[in-house]
Amino acid sequence: MRRFLAVLALLAVATPALAGTVTLKPDIADADGKVTLGDLFDGAGGAAGVVVATRQGPSVVLDAALVQAFAARSGLSWANPQGLRRIVVRAGDAGGSAPVASRGNVEVLVYARSLSAGEIVQPTDLIWAKAAAAPADAPRDSDVVIGMAAKRPLREGAVVSLRDVSAPQVIKIGDTVNVTWSDGGMTLKLQAKALGAAAVGDAFNVINPASKKVIEAVASGPGEAVVGPEAQRLKAARSSQIALR
Repeated sequence: MRRFLAVLALLAVATPALAGTVTLKPDIADADGKVTLGDLFDGAGGAAGVVVATRQGPSVVLDAALVQAFAARSGLSWANPQGLRRIVVRAGDAGGSAPVASRGNVEVLVYARSLSAGEIVQPTDLIWAKAAAAPADAPRDSDVVIGMAAKRPLREGAVVSLRDVSAPQVIKIGDTVNVTWSDGGMTLKLQAKALGAAAVGDAFNVINPASKKVIEAVASGPGEAVVGPEAQRLKAARSSQIALR
């Protein structure tokens, strides 16, 4: 009996993860670039110092299922009652002065990496995470943002907002543009110089180098624009696209 009790005592010391059930902290931050179970969970006990990931930038995004599995291997039980998909850990004081992390009740898109102004958002640049609140213009579908261009530098871990992005420009000021007018089977084309920048569906002015006449055209593709009925169709389609966001 004494030997059995001694074995139990040794097991209790050797497996600090028997701390049991843990809860995810409402404010998740690490102070030194090493994300530990203690940074993530209340009640981590002896497993608090176990490193889960390293943070290179101002934040790191962790897969919630992998965190759950990692915790289980360390003997901690986290049920993930909110069904989180991602956990955002930000730089800051672990004592709670860090910004609120993604443990709230709202699922939002966040940037998986930092983007420079003008970069096109790719599918791998977006992940879903939980947050305490979402911006009023937070997209509900990642497809709305994919393929758009960043209007300014965007930080990894930041919640996605439609004001962050715009349609990529296909026409730049000074570009030579092929302008097409067509109606009823008749087509006319001319080359003009762009006086403004535009994305597909945007109206902008061009100047005819020969006549010096300035006209409004609608961008239809890289170096391409239309006037007339087709221009009106593209403008209407662009307006509908914006209204749906």
